[in-house]
Amino acid sequence: MSSTQTLLWVVLPYVAFAVFVVGHVWRYRYDQFGWTTRSSQIYESRLLRLGSPLFHLGILMALGGHVIGLVVPASWTSAVGISEHVYHVTAVSAGTVAGLMTLVGLVLLVVRRRSVRRVFRATTRTDKLLYVVLGAVVVLGVANTIHGNLLGGPYDYRESVAVWFRGVFWLHPRGELMAATPFTFQAHAVVAMLLFALWPFTRLVHVLSVPLGYLGRPYIVYRSRDLTQRSSREERRGWEKIGS
Repeated sequence: MSSTQTLLWVVLPYVAFAVFVVGHVWRYRYDQFGWTTRSSQIYESRLLRLGSPLFHLGILMALGGHVIGLVVPASWTSAVGISEHVYHVTAVSAGTVAGLMTLVGLVLLVVRRRSVRRVFRATTRTDKLLYVVLGAVVVLGVANTIHGNLLGGPYDYRESVAVWFRGVFWLHPRGELMAATPFTFQAHAVVAMLLFALWPFTRLVHVLSVPLGYLGRPYIVYRSRDLTQRSSREERRGWEKIGS
């Protein structure tokens, strides 16, 4: 295995993971007010109502497929009675639907950001970089599903990509397996690792946010002001006790 292959399939995964973890810790400590989706719904909602659900549902389906395909060994699915043919047909069908949903949703969101002036003005340079990297990951993923399985014949990534992926977490990455995979699979893996390294410094941090504080948050009471009945006392700025 060459030095370049060692860098890509042995060194880069751990660098991306380290940046992912340390970056989130740094972001949480020093930029909590920036830990947000930077929602632009107030500027435009018609395209957002269509593109956002498609993208998020598609990406969740794709993520689930990746977890099953990369984390669960082929021997486990065979042990529960799922043949390789059934698994392949199910994975390709669901993967194609999920990939197309994600791609269509992402295209709608990008068109929205570029065509709606107020949304475009609220788009940062980091947002633009994120869309490029995320778009590359999605396009390469769809290409792997369609070309690598439907047009170019089935490719058993569970015996190569999945084994390498699990080896990374066992601290024994078999880079030679990834070096022998088709180029689109290699490109998809590299860009995905770059996305994880970029993740902590973008709006994607909201994925790791769980609004547990809302469970114990008191109700917000809104009261209208009766202009016909003014109090004789002088109004004071600031908070006052309820019922005072």
